[in-house]
This record gives sequence, C-alpha cells and structure tokens, in this order.
Amino acid sequence: MAHIEMIMPKMGESVAEATIIKWLKAEGDTILADETVLEIATDKVDSEIPAPVGGVLTKRLFNEGAVVLVGSVIALISNTAEIPVLEKPTNGSPSTQNTIAPIATLPATPISIEKKGVSEKFYSPLVKNIAKKEGISFVELDAISGTGKEGRVTKDDIFKYLPNRKNNTIVASTEQKITQPIIPVAPVISINGSDEIVEMDRMRKLIAEHMVMSKHVSPHVTSFIEVDVTSLVLWREKIKHSFEKREQEKITYTPVFVEAVAKAIKDFPMINVSVDGTKIIIRKNINIGMAAALPSGNLIVPVIKNADQKNLLGLTKTVNDLANRARKNKLVPDEIQGGTFTITNVGSFGNIMGTPIINQPQVAILATGAIKKKPAVIETPYGDTIGIRHMLFLSLSYDHRVVDGALGGSFLRKVADYLEAFDINRSI
Repeated sequence: MAHIEMIMPKMGESVAEATIIKWLKAEGDTILADETVLEIATDKVDSEIPAPVGGVLTKRLFNEGAVVLVGSVIALISNTAEIPVLEKPTNGSPSTQNTIAPIATLPATPISIEKKGVSEKFYSPLVKNIAKKEGISFVELDAISGTGKEGRVTKDDIFKYLPNRKNNTIVASTEQKITQPIIPVAPVISINGSDEIVEMDRMRKLIAEHMVMSKHVSPHVTSFIEVDVTSLVLWREKIKHSFEKREQEKITYTPVFVEAVAKAIKDFPMINVSVDGTKIIIRKNINIGMAAALPSGNLIVPVIKNADQKNLLGLTKTVNDLANRARKNKLVPDEIQGGTFTITNVGSFGNIMGTPIINQPQVAILATGAIKKKPAVIETPYGDTIGIRHMLFLSLSYDHRVVDGALGGSFLRKVADYLEAFDINRSI
C-alpha cells in the first residue's frame, strides 16, 4: 500500500530539532494537502506543519512534547483508510520502506542546539529537559563537571550526579567529589483564596530566562536624549495617504528609525559587536531586530538583515512584512536570529521613554518613545523663539563591559542628528 512519510522540516541553518506542541489531527483523520497537521516549537519560534499530500493520517510517530530531530519521520499519510502493518526495526534505525520508528519522547543523544546557563555554560535541550524534570536549577547545573566536548554536561553526567544529589556532592568525571554550592532559594510567596495561579506558557518562560541571563551577563547603562522630529512627522503626514494608495500598505516611523540606526552604526561600528569571554566580535553585517508584541502579550524580535543595504522603501516593505507575519505566528526561525542590534518601540504603548534590556549576545538596544507635541526653544539667525514641536525621547541601554559612556552617548547623539536632519521633501 502506498504511503507518504511526513518529515520534520528544516527551519533554519542553526535549528536541528523541534518540540511537538500539539497534534491537530488524530490517527484515521482525513486530511487535505497543505492542511495543518501539527504545531511545533523551536527555541526561536512556533510554527504550523502542513500535510505534504492529501490522504488519511494513519500513524503519528511522536507524542506531544517530544523533541524531534530535523529530517525525522513524524507521521505516515496513506491514500486509503487502511492502517499499515508496523514492524520494529532490527538494526535500531527506521526502515526507509515499511518499518516505522517507535514512538519517542526525547532524542537519544544531545544535539547541537544548546542553551546557556547562568555561568555561560552550554546545555543541550535533552540535558535541560532532564534537569527540569528533576528540579535541578541552572546554578546547580553549572556546578556539575561535564565529560562532553569542551567540558559540556551530557545526559550521562547528569544521571551520574542524581544519586549523589542527596549527599550534597557531585561525582565528577575524575571521581573527585566536589562540594555542592549553596543555592539561593526564592522567597516563599503567600497566596490567599482570591489569588489566581497561572503557569507561564513556553514562550514566556524562554523570555524570562533570556532576560534574567542578560542582566546577569551585562552591566547595563542607559543614556537618554530628546529629539526634535517635527520634519519627520510633517513628512509622514504629507505622504502617508498617497503611499498607502500606491503600495496598499501603511508607512510608519519604524523604517526611518531603522535607517537612522543603520547609518549611525556605520559611523560607530563598535556598537555593532558581541562579547565572547575576553574577545570582542565586530559584526560586519548590520542586522537590526525590531521587538514586536504578539497578541498573546509575549514578545518576538524579527530581524531586518543587512538593513544598511536597503533604501527607505525596501525597509518599509520589510518592516511591514515581518510585523504582519509576527502577529500571525508565521515567522520562520531564520527571521528571528542573527540580529546585531535591536530597536524596541515603547511609544506604541504611550510611554515616553524606557530602559530596555539588552538582547544577548548584542551589546546595545534602542528604545523609541511616544512622539509628543511640546513647547520648545527654536534657534534662528534672528534670535530664539518658542514654538510647538514634535519631540521624541530615545533611550539606549548598552553593555558597559565594552561600550563606555562616550561611545554610547556619541552613538545616541548621531541617531538623533539623522532624525532631526530628515528631509521633509524626501520622496519614497
């Protein structure tokens, strides 16, 4: 009987596995070609996987919650309702014809996609899953001596550690006993009958972990500047209707902010770096992430690759496309990684300024506030006057390990200069 293997698709150059969140189709269900069969999640983004062909879903090879390698067969689709006979493989690997891999919940060995712990050690998703199940914190993980490549902790290391955990010692690969460090305990929170307990969803947990890690790694400093963006506001008011009629989409301030940041990075390339221990990695590509709020309230940061090589129309098209697909959960992993600098718009919530947290491994993030009309001093060749101007606060948080106040302040001033010098007669 003819059947089609449904494969876990490749979702980016650095994405080697995904977690099955939810099966939307049950075994025996009839499905159409391109109809969504299941939802998956990587460390970067959630995605829907469609059926490659129409037919009957005869077998689901992994349970919900399973971590599956890219390229693995995840389901079997038949063009009849008859369920094929399954045979167990004899050599430990799935047959390419009539045998099907047994249902699995985790890959057998650690894979290349890894997460950082508190001390910047790396852990595979398998090790993290085991640690979570056993209630092992990152602080405790960091104390385990690893036998893997570059001293990384493997599943065998964590399994060897578990029996000795009650004795407050860790058995290292050299059989030396290491005293377990004192682990700080969070204060107990009192709960009364009117309180509601809500478990964080998967994305919120990842965001929380990333934010705490960033504050732990980077000493944050934030600088502020007020910018007169009257010319920019008048320009947008002048062209927005004709632009929308011509391009069938709106133009916002975000592409202009991205353009100004890309220009300023050209002037101050040391703001476009990452830190690896005591080494500074100077990024040649200018890839600007733009933080976007999702309907769920979570945050995602799609990346505009090579932003300095796009004109204002190209930036507008890219910004609108990424923002629209972010809201619909249609981004692919490659579109939310590789950023070298991030912009977040706190003004969209009516806030005039903010102190954003750096998006690691970057060293700086710019927050744009709400544009407000304010009385301001206007300098002219004939003297100073008071006028109503459109004013904007910019705030730059930067990693004080490698970005000093002079660099951070100069970069921020340059971004402001580009915005204040915006040509009101510019065409797009």
